[in-house]
Amino acid sequence: MRHLIGIEDLSVGEIENLIAVAEDIIANPKKYNKVAEGKKLATLFYEPSTRTRLSFESAMMELGGNVLGFSEAQSSSAAKGESVADTAKVISCFADIMVMRHFKEGAPMVASLNATVPVINAGDGGHNHPTQTLTDLLTIKMEKGRFNNLTVGLCGDLKFGRTVHSLITALSRYTGINFVLISPEELKIPEYLKDEVLDAKGIPYREVTDLEAVIGELDILYMTRVQKERFFNEQDYIRLKDIYILTPNKLRHAKEDLCIMHPLPRVNEISVSIDKDPRACYFKQVLYGKYIRMALIKMLLEEADK
Repeated sequence: MRHLIGIEDLSVGEIENLIAVAEDIIANPKKYNKVAEGKKLATLFYEPSTRTRLSFESAMMELGGNVLGFSEAQSSSAAKGESVADTAKVISCFADIMVMRHFKEGAPMVASLNATVPVINAGDGGHNHPTQTLTDLLTIKMEKGRFNNLTVGLCGDLKFGRTVHSLITALSRYTGINFVLISPEELKIPEYLKDEVLDAKGIPYREVTDLEAVIGELDILYMTRVQKERFFNEQDYIRLKDIYILTPNKLRHAKEDLCIMHPLPRVNEISVSIDKDPRACYFKQVLYGKYIRMALIKMLLEEADK
């Protein structure tokens, strides 16, 4: 059974095929409105979510399928102590494909080892969020037209930001990628990412603390929020939460074709006055997320039916 737990589960060719299908869905939506007819998607969300959960539900509905599931752990049998493994076995009796978001790293992997239908990881703790990465890649393709030869700035919480970890892993497969990692010392990317991805592949990167000093170099600026739910110490969160706020003044030296991205939700790390700037891509990014998830659901259902 094919699952998507981490972005590395997909080859470059498979990612590019998914993007091509998503682009065709954008161009020809009616062509796909019966792809999942008679199929059911279960959404198992143990953590709060707006965009990801509704994006998957909307994607399945637009493919002609149905949706069932829960949006918080307390409304599931997890509140009674049911294990992830047992939940996966149970949900496999009701649905043709399942999507799981969990606060514990590795929970979707456990589900995939026990399910008899495809499992999609919709975020596990601070570890992975592969469908957000697919969303990000589709956004980059639509807005920049390429994946090669880009200078990508990642700004904010690079330590706990699972979207950042997955995007670094995905973009590291392409040539001419240069990362500028912008964060306070306390929120730098984990050492394993440097060792196993950046250094191992010889990908150039710089770690800096000053966004304004490097913004003029960037083709893509990927902003992230400092995540209160990942902190054990509230004082540290309060001290760091407003360290980077993107304002029109900070964009004065940025490229005219800069692509500003954000996985959302936004707190205040991007000023609302930037929303109408043509370089702001984060709400388009949300819409692209629905299309790439439609392509992914289609692929996994078709493979499961073989």
